[in-house]
Amino acid sequence: MKYLLLGLCLVFILTSSAFANDVIKPIDPEKPRKKMSLEKQAEQGRIDSEKLAQSQLDKARVAAQATAEREQDVLSRQESGEWQNEQREKAKIQFDDRAERENKYLKQAQEAAAKEKQISEEK
Repeated sequence: MKYLLLGLCLVFILTSSAFANDVIKPIDPEKPRKKMSLEKQAEQGRIDSEKLAQSQLDKARVAAQATAEREQDVLSRQESGEWQNEQREKAKIQFDDRAERENKYLKQAQEAAAKEKQISEEK
């Protein structure tokens, strides 16, 4: 058990070190590095900040425009009221049909009751 655990640890260490060698690149002392003065770094920071602020502002404008378009779409559908009118008509038709059925059943019940009275009177 100890050897198995030790072997697994060795495999893990070797694979992680091989991965680290590929990912982490050593600094080459022969390669000249770009050096900027603090003033240039500050100016570059301001430029980057302005670019970032402008891109965020553009994104906010696009999102606000999309929201306004969706609101207009919803409002136009609400103002037309076509759907609501259709639903009212359907409900009215269903109500009228139900009332007709109730009247029909009531008439049938009254007729049946009248027939029962006639039959009992005849006896």
